[in-house]
Amino acid sequence: MTVQLYDTKAQTLRDFVPLDPGNVTIYVCGPTVQSGPHIGHLRGALSFDILRRWLAHRFERVTFVRNVTDIDDKVLANATDGEPWWALAYRMELAFTRAYSAIGILPPTYEPRATASIPQMQELIERLIAAGHAYAADAVSDAAGDVYFDVRSWADYGSLTNQSLDAMEPAADADPRGKRDPRDFALWKGAKPGEPTSATWDSPWGPGRPGWHIECSAMSRRYLGAEFDIHGGGLDLRFPHHENELAQSTAAGDAFARYWVHNGLVTVNGQKMSKSLFNFVLAEDVLAERDPLVVRYALAAAHYRSNLDITPTTFDEAEAALDRIRTFLERALRAVRTGDDVRIMGQVPDRFATAMDDDLGVPQALAAVHERVREGNSALDAGDRDAVLAAFADVAIMTGILGLDPLDPQWTRAGASAEASALDTLVQTMIAQRADARAAKDWAAADRIRDAIAAAGITLEDSADGTHWSIYD
Repeated sequence: MTVQLYDTKAQTLRDFVPLDPGNVTIYVCGPTVQSGPHIGHLRGALSFDILRRWLAHRFERVTFVRNVTDIDDKVLANATDGEPWWALAYRMELAFTRAYSAIGILPPTYEPRATASIPQMQELIERLIAAGHAYAADAVSDAAGDVYFDVRSWADYGSLTNQSLDAMEPAADADPRGKRDPRDFALWKGAKPGEPTSATWDSPWGPGRPGWHIECSAMSRRYLGAEFDIHGGGLDLRFPHHENELAQSTAAGDAFARYWVHNGLVTVNGQKMSKSLFNFVLAEDVLAERDPLVVRYALAAAHYRSNLDITPTTFDEAEAALDRIRTFLERALRAVRTGDDVRIMGQVPDRFATAMDDDLGVPQALAAVHERVREGNSALDAGDRDAVLAAFADVAIMTGILGLDPLDPQWTRAGASAEASALDTLVQTMIAQRADARAAKDWAAADRIRDAIAAAGITLEDSADGTHWSIYD
């Protein structure tokens, strides 16, 4: 089946046909590193991590670029005398990298910083000026040094978000006194009094720094070429950021992105996540309280284009679902007791592939995983070893593609929290006490221990090679 993706610009599902079937190219807008990551950042990055994994399964190779915006008004505003902007940006970049890594997001093929592509940005601005689509502010005005994109010079401006120019709000990214139209947006920002000299670069228009939008246009072209397959990002970036990227790149003569893919936002108890509402969920707080695999499952379980509402039960439900998968896989391995790598036997089931090909239908794909788990458990109960092996291989390959295989070394109990290790020690002690009671034929004591374990929500499974425990419902 052909992969289909919802193209935000076309506002419809489209068959995905890459420029080069041997190398799918993706550019995703990464973080502006003025502060640490929140749960919305993780959800967005995870959406494109799963897209990347699926396209890597369907095609030969994926070149994945995610940038870091390390120079921006917000970065400068959050800098202090004790921590200059570049130090703050690097510290926050590391925080994003740790959070992404914690939930198994693959590192990008390239992860360029905006400050490393200033010459490419200036070259793009010069092309726009030469084509009549950009202009420098009057040299004697208060906005001297600024360069703006002339939105009225480009008839297709507004095509990404289907807006008419006159209905748009003014661009609030630079001094309006240098603009021909209040909706014109900044390509280059001339140095202003009070700004650190370390945040300026020489240019044909005077010392200054790039505007936000020009950064991604220049970096995507530098690393993927004038035309590439997919441009991704959060739904909140459609306007003005992606609208402006599209306008300036195409006005400069680049074909730019062939598909536009946007992920939905995160809400908390039905409200948009916002610092002003004090419902901002920081990634480090969630990861300190929850197993990273549980966080990954919870953020992946909803369709990537839908808004994801975080409630007190969100992570509990994800943990229960993962326990069902983990328990089956562990039971299956004990039952088949083979030294072979049974994962290589698996093939992606049609129902899973159909779901993923249909605009990355992860909820339906997870339903296929759990259906296979149920079939595998039935095979275990029936003692059908071949059916158990087949179910194990299918579940392993499906969860592996999603980055949700509980038996993958990055998620195994060996790397679990101190709390999980302590629980295992206590349960193993009670299992040993129960075994001693049974050996002494003290059946009443053995039953009391088993009942106490069951009351804690723990299931025991007696087999020829010992007793195993799990939290399973």
